[in-house]
Amino acid sequence: MSSRQQPDSGTVVSHLGVIVAVAAVMGVLVAGLMVPVVAMVGYGARATHDSLQKLPSELKAEPLSQRTRVLGAGGRVIATFYDQNRVNVKLDEISPIMRKAIIGIEDDRFYEHGAIDLKGTLRAFLTNQASGSTQGGSSITQQMAKMTQLDQAKTKAEQQAATASTYKRKIQELRHAIAFEQNYSKDWILNRYLNIAYFGSGAYGIQSAARHYFSVDAKDLTLKQSALLAGLVKNPVGYDPETFPDRAKARRTVVLNRLAQLGIITTGQAATLNKQGLGLKVSPSTNGCVATSAAFFCDYVRRYLLTDPALGRTVEDRKRLLNGGGLTIKTTLDGAYQKAADDAARAHVAPTDNAIGALAEVEPGTGNVKAIAQSRPMGRNRKKGETYLNYVVPRKYGDANGFQGGSTFKLFVTAAALEQGKPASTTFNSPAEMSIPQNEFPDCNGPYSTYGPWVVHNSTSSGTVNMYGGLQNSVNTYFAQLEKATGLCDPFNLAKKMGLDLPYPEGDKNHRAQRVPTFTLGVTDVSPLEMAGAYATVAARGIFCEPRPVTAIYNADGKLFKKYPKNCRRVLQESTADTINDILKGLMTHGFGTGLQLSGRESAGKTGTTNSNYTVWFDGYTPALATAAVVAGANQQGTPMSLNNQVLAGRYVPSAHGSTTAGPMWADAMRPIADLLPDETFAPPPTPEPQVYVPPAPKSPTTTTPRNGGGGGTKPGRKHRGRHH
Repeated sequence: MSSRQQPDSGTVVSHLGVIVAVAAVMGVLVAGLMVPVVAMVGYGARATHDSLQKLPSELKAEPLSQRTRVLGAGGRVIATFYDQNRVNVKLDEISPIMRKAIIGIEDDRFYEHGAIDLKGTLRAFLTNQASGSTQGGSSITQQMAKMTQLDQAKTKAEQQAATASTYKRKIQELRHAIAFEQNYSKDWILNRYLNIAYFGSGAYGIQSAARHYFSVDAKDLTLKQSALLAGLVKNPVGYDPETFPDRAKARRTVVLNRLAQLGIITTGQAATLNKQGLGLKVSPSTNGCVATSAAFFCDYVRRYLLTDPALGRTVEDRKRLLNGGGLTIKTTLDGAYQKAADDAARAHVAPTDNAIGALAEVEPGTGNVKAIAQSRPMGRNRKKGETYLNYVVPRKYGDANGFQGGSTFKLFVTAAALEQGKPASTTFNSPAEMSIPQNEFPDCNGPYSTYGPWVVHNSTSSGTVNMYGGLQNSVNTYFAQLEKATGLCDPFNLAKKMGLDLPYPEGDKNHRAQRVPTFTLGVTDVSPLEMAGAYATVAARGIFCEPRPVTAIYNADGKLFKKYPKNCRRVLQESTADTINDILKGLMTHGFGTGLQLSGRESAGKTGTTNSNYTVWFDGYTPALATAAVVAGANQQGTPMSLNNQVLAGRYVPSAHGSTTAGPMWADAMRPIADLLPDETFAPPPTPEPQVYVPPAPKSPTTTTPRNGGGGGTKPGRKHRGRHH
């Protein structure tokens, strides 16, 4: 024998030392299992025993992280949230052949031995010492103990300790395994093992693996499918059937042949299946909101829940629960409404246009948010027009500033006047232009503090106008005078009661920067969702309901975790709402909205336009649904610009207006679902007033065209700041 073939004396001594040490370790460990003990002798045994006593013997099995599902109103899954894509299942919800396959390839005497398979463990220890490799030999219980320790590691140091290639880690794993065997049944251990194991491609646990690779539930796995999955546990990356199908098939052959050796299947079955393909039917799983069918609604739901203390003391606690709690979140989303809204937004504004199209739909009387849509899809590729800013919802839920409301804010001045007892017949001589000293407007605590004149103009000719003509034709000079009569305080406070956030700048807790004479012309930024909620208030005859995207949350066991009941309160008298509805019905029957009516459904609406046509609105509604539609000029960096002379979805727009630019988008969102809406009509007002019609003025360089819905005199929109990706 050559010297190269002869073991060196140091290696022999080392091997003997390991045998003694292993024997000592085994003696200590198996003592708790009532199996034959290898005697411990000498100092080495005592040292091993002392070191073992310092290691924790028990590991509490915490609940496994599970994915959370987000469901639409009809029960369809619209999104999932997870750190680990896992759905726990009971042992009897896993096919018997899958259970046999995993035991056969990983630990065929699992139900016969205790926590440790002594022969396998000793063989692994000796082989590893001799070759420097890390050979298996762990029982299913030991593997489960290791997976549990890793799964529950909270820090990087704990993660490293759970996977360290050291005998200390192995000994601790053995002690944990002993404790699991003493405290739990074999079936419990096998069930946890199959739920905690990683099967590759992001699939944790047997149910997620079955759904991912074969699009079946774990209870329906066949022999061929079970053999493939059982083989993945050893090396889910190296045997990944999607990336390395040949390796996966070879590993499946090993499993099938082993099952035949054990008599679980016949050699004929194994031979037949070994010739067959993998039979994959992959179902990709999405995590989070990107690429879902309702990405921005999903994002709204998530951010809405992250503000709820019921889900955790801190935001991080709430994130952990959403990503790992196995919750079922029931939302208000209606798939048909969402599709119609998405189609409308995309049809009227392209992602890369210098504009943003957005819609929000709210159900009057409940506050249920039925759909939200915007023209820019979710993502980080600006060249494709993608964004993570949610332009539809209030800033606290979407990071966008919103858009100036334009003449849609005349709703609040009208409501305040009616609430103060002013009749719809209230008339003012409303010229095309007028100047009013700003200190003539009453504020909450005296006259408005600015003395300079406010020059108001509109696109209608002079004439005497009442509320019907003033609101339907959006006569700015009429509303300047009506706001002077109501004062600034009541319209502003009503807007807040009807759902507008209206946050005040730092150091301006009295809202003086927003409670200004031009408030009636919508100089304040607002989101489509807030405006949909405000117009839903009049549709519901004066009942405001907080917009809500979620109705209930259930825990991983299917038990109710929290309900989100509707939160409604009366903010207007019925007579006030009925009168406004009657006025705005006229806009649809013989005003700016005549081309936007819904066949077979009564509707009402209000246009809105800001100065230079930076932003145009159409807030329309039926008794059953309020939809706010907005188109705002903005480049991909969020810098505002006029919509005039822009190309929107391939169509040149020489001059943008509420009824001709935002209105058709509103109609295209509403018409496909009109038949789904209840056939309801608005209640008549107590004392209908005749409309004083104001004919449109000729177009001039200093005024906007007559179909703009008002809004002259507002300031240009500000840049939409926030998260840019």
